[in-house]
Amino acid sequence: MRSDLVFGALSHVSNRYQLCQLASKATRKLHKPNTRLQDTTNEVLGRFRTADPGAPAREVPVAQLIERRRAA
Repeated sequence: MRSDLVFGALSHVSNRYQLCQLASKATRKLHKPNTRLQDTTNEVLGRFRTADPGAPAREVPVAQLIERRRAA
């Protein structure tokens, strides 16, 4: 259920408003056409349960990003 995902994500984000903001931004970036928006939101909340969404992102070399784009 979505409430379980939200409570799991709150272990890393203490503020519910901030969680909603981060989840909506991540959902917009990770959503793929022809898939349900609800499934993407559930996937984002599941990722937030295991990782801190507020932590600084690690640097990824540009060459890796280009390879990922080609593969997708």
